[in-house]
Amino acid sequence: MGTYNVPRNVKGEGRILFIFSTKSLITTFIGGIFGLLFYFIFSAVGLKLVGIVITLIFALIGYAIGMFKVPDTNGLEITRKTGGENIDDIIKRYIKFKKNNKKIYVYIDTKEENTNG
Repeated sequence: MGTYNVPRNVKGEGRILFIFSTKSLITTFIGGIFGLLFYFIFSAVGLKLVGIVITLIFALIGYAIGMFKVPDTNGLEITRKTGGENIDDIIKRYIKFKKNNKKIYVYIDTKEENTNG
């Protein structure tokens, strides 16, 4: 007799509290930390509610960065080039691009170069 794998739905198993993936939970936490800085500043002035709202906004931005993908539409140039990719991957590439003094290195295989020329 042979051994067969039984397919099963494992899509939701990497989720925490149903809406958070591991990556989105981490980015939400980082966004919340940035928001807490503003919360402490505004609470020192006496505007705790404003600080809480700003903390929630930063946490939502962090969640969106970790969870969502850029839509794949042809309406805008940036969505044509990055459609379907995670937002955090695009941010990482942008930081690397700026870090390398705005240079992109393209390596060409010499075998391809000799056959065309």
